[in-house]
Amino acid sequence: MVTAFVMIKANTGEADRLRTDIEAIEGVESAHIVAGDVDLIAKARVETPAAVKTISAEEIQGIEGVEDTQTYIAMD
Repeated sequence: MVTAFVMIKANTGEADRLRTDIEAIEGVESAHIVAGDVDLIAKARVETPAAVKTISAEEIQGIEGVEDTQTYIAMD
């Protein structure tokens, strides 16, 4: 199992809607609105690194209102 954290920057005023959309993606365990350099952090648990890429690069980045993402794969 691969665990990844996706840091998400959102357009102004979009964080609540994005959280709901991101949590609906298969493989995403949770999404949280946070304070700091990013607006949301999503946690994904999937079978392969390729599935992480699909979630981050295709599904999350494909949602209108997402400005940018950075993905980190857990090493433990």
